Parts: sequence; C-alpha cells; structure tokens
Amino acid sequence: MRYEHTHVGYVLGGALLAALPLIYYAFMAENGELGIFGYAMLGAVGILAVLFSSLTVKVDDEELVFYFGPGFWTRRFALDDIISVEVVRNSPFYGWGIRYTHHGWLYNVSGLRAVELTIRGEGQIRIGTDEPETLKRAIEAAQAPSPSGDPVE
Repeated sequence: MRYEHTHVGYVLGGALLAALPLIYYAFMAENGELGIFGYAMLGAVGILAVLFSSLTVKVDDEELVFYFGPGFWTRRFALDDIISVEVVRNSPFYGWGIRYTHHGWLYNVSGLRAVELTIRGEGQIRIGTDEPETLKRAIEAAQAPSPSGDPVE
C-alpha cells in the first residue's frame, strides 16, 4: 500500500449526532410519544452520522479507492485512467457529503481542500482531504514508471 489516510469529519458527524436529542425532544413534545416516524428519523440520522463521519482514501500500485465511514459508497479508479491530479480549494457553498458541482462530483466530510482528478470516461471528481498535497504526490508516484519501465513497487 502506497498511501492510506482517513479524514474524520468531526463537525459533520458531531452535528448529526447533536441532532439526535433534538429530534427526540421534538417528537416527544408533540404528543408525548416518539412514534414510528420519530424512531425512523432517529435511526436515519444515526446511520448518516456513522456513514459520513469519515472518508478513507487508499492508493496502491494499480488503483485509487475511497469510501465513506465503514466502507459505504466505495469508488475505485485504475491509476491508468487518472489523466490529471490537481490540489484545489472548494467553495464553502459546496458543503459536505456527496455533491454534484460544476466541477463534477465532490466527495467530502470536512474542510475546503480537495484533490481534483480528471478521469478517463468519468470526467472530473473531487475528493476532500486534509492532506491534498500528500495525496497528489502519492497518486503521481504510483503512476510514475520505474527507470526500467516497470511500475514502481
């Protein structure tokens, strides 16, 4: 494994977890019971908090893989299909989670920094990270051929 990093989204995860007691009290104030819809809302927000609490990115000799939380929404791209890699800054209006922007798909759990990839057959995507320069170098190093012409091991 050339590179592996998990970016934890403390604000997003914390906000979703903080919403749980608010949802509970809002439903309890309505009629004194949580009810099926209240339980469903609590469950949905709790699941979202777990799924979108972190974003893990891995780069090996053949592919780039990233996923949210415990393996939710896994994407894989062959390194040969990555045409370009750039460090970028996202607009604060793009938000967190999975978003479609005029720059393509954005996958992010926290912060404004990202790596923008141009991928053959996919167009552009952005992966949010708290160490974009390191991720860029890892992708470029994994793509670079060794002096003998073989991929770097």
